[in-house]
Amino acid sequence: MDDDDILAALKTVIDPELGINIVDLGLIYQVVHNANGIDIAMTMTTPACPLGEMMSEDVKRVLRERYPDLPDVRVEIVWDPPWSPELMSEESRRLLGM
Repeated sequence: MDDDDILAALKTVIDPELGINIVDLGLIYQVVHNANGIDIAMTMTTPACPLGEMMSEDVKRVLRERYPDLPDVRVEIVWDPPWSPELMSEESRRLLGM
């Protein structure tokens, strides 16, 4: 298990409003894998986003399915730095007409 593999798993989590995965949207700020499991720091496109809890649970579900022997998956939703479209992949910006 390495960061690239973890990010590949997270690419299966799709933002339901935009239809783009959370990695390419730039919502994943940090991935830390250690003996205790995986810690994810992620954000939402806006603090008013009502989908934060659902997407956090999706992240946990995907990682637990990918790594069934993982001790724990912790997801923290952070707001600093604030998300901006510049964090998106070039392909994501193109798909959204930016």
